[in-house]
Amino acid sequence: MVRTINLVADVPPSRELHITLPADVPPGRADIVIVVASHAAAVGHTLGDLGRSEFFGMWRDRADIDDSVEFARRLRVHAWSRSE
Repeated sequence: MVRTINLVADVPPSRELHITLPADVPPGRADIVIVVASHAAAVGHTLGDLGRSEFFGMWRDRADIDDSVEFARRLRVHAWSRSE
């Protein structure tokens, strides 16, 4: 039998957590999975942050792209035609 128990905890600066499981959890082997979802990374980004990122302008030195709008259109047409 597989049972999932969701516990929510605030990770302290020491990064030490003490977990008390519910009384109906039987003793024995258990696989513990920790999911860390950083909510701080999802907020607070601005257009200026994007402009300063390594992704902005990463194709600027490509000699084979004269017109970026036309190049993007061709990429979309090619991608759409592959799925048919």
